[in-house]
Amino acid sequence: MHKQEAGDGSPVDPMFRADVVAGLSRRPRAIQARWLYDRRGSELFEDITDLPEYYPTRTEIGLLDRSGPAVADAVGPGRAVIEFGSGSSAKTPRLLQAIRPASYVPIDISGDFLRAAAADLAQRFPDLPVHPVEANFMQPVPLPDVVADQPKLGFFPGSTIGNLTASAAVDLLRTMRKSLGEGAQLLIGIDRVKSPDVLVPAYDDSAGVTAAFDLNLLERINRELAGTIPVDTFRHKAVWNPGHERIEMHLEATRDVLFEVDGRQFDMGAGDTIHTENSHKYTPSGARLLLRAGGWTPVSEWTDDADRFALILAEARPHALAP
Repeated sequence: MHKQEAGDGSPVDPMFRADVVAGLSRRPRAIQARWLYDRRGSELFEDITDLPEYYPTRTEIGLLDRSGPAVADAVGPGRAVIEFGSGSSAKTPRLLQAIRPASYVPIDISGDFLRAAAADLAQRFPDLPVHPVEANFMQPVPLPDVVADQPKLGFFPGSTIGNLTASAAVDLLRTMRKSLGEGAQLLIGIDRVKSPDVLVPAYDDSAGVTAAFDLNLLERINRELAGTIPVDTFRHKAVWNPGHERIEMHLEATRDVLFEVDGRQFDMGAGDTIHTENSHKYTPSGARLLLRAGGWTPVSEWTDDADRFALILAEARPHALAP
């Protein structure tokens, strides 16, 4: 049996193929947000984090800078920092400088991007062992043997947990607990509910970078799955869904369109959309409840002056049989 390849000769991820075909076949159409992050998508997302409308990154970085000493006191030295979905690790140096870790393990699904970022970080921290792991952290991830005996601190910044529905977020938190083990800590960034006047522009910027990030998914489908999607007939759309307290990103067809993906034919009418990403926002009590449901006990919390974003430290404590 021959391994199927994308148009550039690289192997096609069978999970990507299955998710895209299933997502385009269901109603309403939806494709998991994690497939937005191929190399080009990861690069575009890094550009998004520098946009004036995109407040989460600079707010969280400011929190890490300001609260670093308090985080260090709560965490203690000598931990292995395990970062889930590390991307370019733009926020990580703040944490590493503050807590004096024993090692750093970045985990990301985009291998090339991960290795480049890990190499850059290793240069910045030459005395810190860096062990990149290419993996889908939605499943339990075997950690490198060299960190087996080190206490663990999971790091999940960027309010990435907001990309998931509540049930999926709880599942992920439980998976992280399995990966890190009992007694581990988790430092997680969670975005707060706020005015749509602030939220919508953060996901539909005036420069069109977020639109390019969203539309890149269609480019990837065409490249890797022999797609014939006319990308120029789609537009990026971001809306606030108050019932679910989330921003939704969609790719909307601007006219009736017929196309193929992986040898299958699909059609969409003008105004039909492909739901590509959610970004759930949480109240303070909602965030703590989510963590507890995922097996983590919140122990400390830091927020910015405007109370727009929170860093929460939680612990994987033994399961209680009673209150």
